[in-house]
Amino acid sequence: MANRRALHFVFKVGNRFETACFYRDVLGMKILRHEEFQDGCKAACNGPYDGKWSKTMVGYGPEDDHFVTELTYNYGIGSYQLGNDFLGITVASRQAVSNARKLKWPLSEMGGGVFETKAPGGYKFYLQDCSPPQSDPVLKVTLAVSDLQKSLNYWSNLLGMKIYEEDEKKQRALLGYADNQCKLELRAIPGKVDHATGFGRIAFSCPQKELSDLEDLMKRENQKILTPLVSLDTPGKATVQVIILADPDGHEICFVGDEAFRELSKVDPEGNKLLDDCSICAIPPFGLP
Repeated sequence: MANRRALHFVFKVGNRFETACFYRDVLGMKILRHEEFQDGCKAACNGPYDGKWSKTMVGYGPEDDHFVTELTYNYGIGSYQLGNDFLGITVASRQAVSNARKLKWPLSEMGGGVFETKAPGGYKFYLQDCSPPQSDPVLKVTLAVSDLQKSLNYWSNLLGMKIYEEDEKKQRALLGYADNQCKLELRAIPGKVDHATGFGRIAFSCPQKELSDLEDLMKRENQKILTPLVSLDTPGKATVQVIILADPDGHEICFVGDEAFRELSKVDPEGNKLLDDCSICAIPPFGLP
C-alpha cells in the first residue's frame, strides 16, 4: 500500500476565526486554502448539516507532502460536544511551544519535553519541544478504540496499514502507510467509544482505480460504508471521488482518489485573505485585552 497517503484530519469548529488564530499564531501553521459551500456535502464532510458551510485547510506545508487539518465551519452552529473518541494530535515543534508561552496560551507539562494544549473547542494537541524528526512536524493522530485487536484487524488487514509498534500491556498500536508520513495511533479505552457531536474524520488518498475495489472489499467483509463511492464538486476546482467508511468503533474514514485530489489541494495564495474576509468580526490577538 505504498501508494496510499495520510492526508488530513477533519475538525468541526464553532469559532472559525479564533480557531484559525490558534493554528496560525500558536502552532505556526499556514492557511493552505479556504472554500465556501452553499449546501451540505454529499459525503457529510461538514457533518449531518444541510446549510452553508466552509472548509479551511491549515498545515506546515503543501498537502502533497504534509498531513494537515481541515477546519469545517457550519454557519449558525457555535459549538459541539466532545466525546472520548479523539485523543489528540502530536506535533514536534520547538517553535509552537515557544509561541504558546509567548502568547500565554495554556500549556500543561506532561514530562519528557511534551506539553498538552487545547485548540478552541477543546481538541487536544501534544507539542514536543524539539525539532521535527521528519519534514512534516505532525507526527501522529491518536484515536480511542474499544478492542485493540479488532481495530488492528480492520486498519491493518483490511485497509493495508503497516503496524509500526504494538504494545499489548499499554493497549496501544502505531500504524501508517509510509515511514515519512503521519502515523495513526490506536489506544484502547475502557467502555464504549463516544463520538458525541464533535466527531471528526481522518482522510487518506489512494489511486482512483482502487476506490471501487476498496468499496467491494468492505461489502464482502460486511463492513460499514457511510457514503458509497461518490463524486464531490468544489466550485472552480477539481472534482474528486470519495468513499466514506467507518471502523469498528465508528471512526469516520475518507478515501479519495489521489490524482484529482492533488489538483484540488494545491495551495491557494489567497487562502488567508479568503478566510479573513469571511470572518464577521475581528478578535484581538492572543494575550491582548
